[in-house]
Amino acid sequence: MGHMNEFSPLQIGNVKTAGPAVLAPMAGITDAPFRKVVARFGAGMVVSEMVASASLTTGQAEMVRRLEKTGGLPHIVQLAGNEVDWMVRGAKIAADAGADVIDINLGCPAKRVTNGYAGCALMRQPDFALELIEAVLGEVDLPVTVKMRLGWDDDTLNAAELAARAEAAGVNLVTVHGRTRQQFYKGAARWEPVRDVVNAVTIPVLVNGDIIDLLSARIALEKSEAAGVMIGRGAQGRPWIVGQISAALMGLPLPRAPEGVELADLIAEHYSDILSHHGRELGIRVARKHVGWYLEENLPEHSTLWRKSILTSLDPHHVLREIRAAFVDAEQEAA
Repeated sequence: MGHMNEFSPLQIGNVKTAGPAVLAPMAGITDAPFRKVVARFGAGMVVSEMVASASLTTGQAEMVRRLEKTGGLPHIVQLAGNEVDWMVRGAKIAADAGADVIDINLGCPAKRVTNGYAGCALMRQPDFALELIEAVLGEVDLPVTVKMRLGWDDDTLNAAELAARAEAAGVNLVTVHGRTRQQFYKGAARWEPVRDVVNAVTIPVLVNGDIIDLLSARIALEKSEAAGVMIGRGAQGRPWIVGQISAALMGLPLPRAPEGVELADLIAEHYSDILSHHGRELGIRVARKHVGWYLEENLPEHSTLWRKSILTSLDPHHVLREIRAAFVDAEQEAA
């Protein structure tokens, strides 16, 4: 691995990323507006929300919306499913919508996904998981990646074996979240066992789970010997963190995090983008969590004061005014 500043952009088949730190796919969070903001600050790569292949093939509006490109970075679409036909058709639809890479979800722990034998449940059926992977690889002329966990539980830590089989099938990159499915998001992510996956394959491996800043990224990389990091919840309210980690790992100048009124403008732009992407009614609800995270992360002392007024309002003009007022207020108090 070399020195800690010797990381470089990742090669995924014929697609090159902008750097070694990547935004994780998070359902209900990494929509096109959020990916756009994260990409603006220099992330190596951003991945779509999980797209349910069965719903996509029937044209469900929400799944189709998840395919929207963000521009500037390779377009990576994550597909989930448990039927060969749906996965193949979903991959074709994603490719036609401009996907540059297809990521197959073998890691989602959510009951509604695993009860349908998709996501992490597929790690309990490695032969069938391989069948799905091979079917997608055989149908689309795009690089294919896989995201998984360490295993279903501590008695079945089969990530290394499954990754090796995926590579043999033609997969170009593997991401491993350092928890089992049974851990969900509890306890701490274990980065050391990811090294077993790194040693089992020759393709790049990303380590994921509990990476929230440069220090945790460096420790995760040291323990796992992975080629890069995938950052999920650490980017909530701090969309610049992925680009900052990416730049730091390559020894490049860090993109500057916006502050004060400049940050208020960024949040306002992100808020408006969410409303135009999802439509006003749904957009107001989706935007609340993002605005809440921005307040918590960047105005911790003031967030309680402003949260109610901003997060309960159904009037976008009021929300935008209050966001600016909150940051102006904090800036004046600090002066």
